[in-house]
Amino acid sequence: MRLNDLKPQKGSKKRRRRVGRGIAAGQGASAGLGMRGQKSRSGSSTRPGFEGGQQPLYRRIPKLKGFPLVNRKVYTTINVEKLASLPANTEVTLESLREAGILTAAKGPLKILGNGELGVALNVKAAAFTGQARSKIEAAGGSCEVLG
Repeated sequence: MRLNDLKPQKGSKKRRRRVGRGIAAGQGASAGLGMRGQKSRSGSSTRPGFEGGQQPLYRRIPKLKGFPLVNRKVYTTINVEKLASLPANTEVTLESLREAGILTAAKGPLKILGNGELGVALNVKAAAFTGQARSKIEAAGGSCEVLG
């Protein structure tokens, strides 16, 4: 066997159907596309997303930058300046802040933010700290503990 002897297996190649070539050919006149209408015309297919003149889906939906997080974490936030009123060496937790009246409602785990100044040493236990908040608490002689 040589390269010039290669040919497809008998019956594997089928000739294409020539449509619209007269009534005797079997697919004459309308070429199997029906009588009239958009899909019977030459070059008939519509572009992807075309909805027959209706405003297409990709133009109906709002174009937002980015997507919202589905299960985003919601924290109860408090700034360092609010903790300054507490006595020194107090253990600060979500419950202790509610008892002290600094927080009125808890939306989720406690997160400490870094706005304001802190002059007292506190032992803060929270779910999250910002970098500034952590540095201000530790600069005042306190400690930060992340709860899991």
